[in-house]
Amino acid sequence: MSFLGKIFTWWDGATIGTQWWAKRVGGEHVGTDAEGNKYYRSKGTGGPNTGSYTQKERRWVIYNGVNDASRVPSEWHGWLHGSFDDLPESHLPPAKIWESDYTPNATGTPNAYLPQGMIERGGKRAKADGDYEAWAPEG
Repeated sequence: MSFLGKIFTWWDGATIGTQWWAKRVGGEHVGTDAEGNKYYRSKGTGGPNTGSYTQKERRWVIYNGVNDASRVPSEWHGWLHGSFDDLPESHLPPAKIWESDYTPNATGTPNAYLPQGMIERGGKRAKADGDYEAWAPEG
């Protein structure tokens, strides 16, 4: 992507402003997930008894690739939204044998699920075979 594209677009990775903020100004890199997404936080200044302005801690993610919120694992989602203060590694239960790997959201792509009867699949569906009874108002 071009330099100007990185300045003004957010949907294809972090903008230059976000990257600059994360690395130079106030970002502390706290972890990376299995997808390669990087998680940052910035501590607020001041305190409740100092008489100065207190800013809440901010937490954010810089995606490895396309920005898609469904790519944030549940443990990091909880940390991003302040459900707990410790990093997710300390909250992870052991992996279950039935858990599957992440699959991206396929809505709007050629891999999206299209049920029978959709126009994109020809618009034909099986006819009702007696399991449907039309409602008729009583007159």
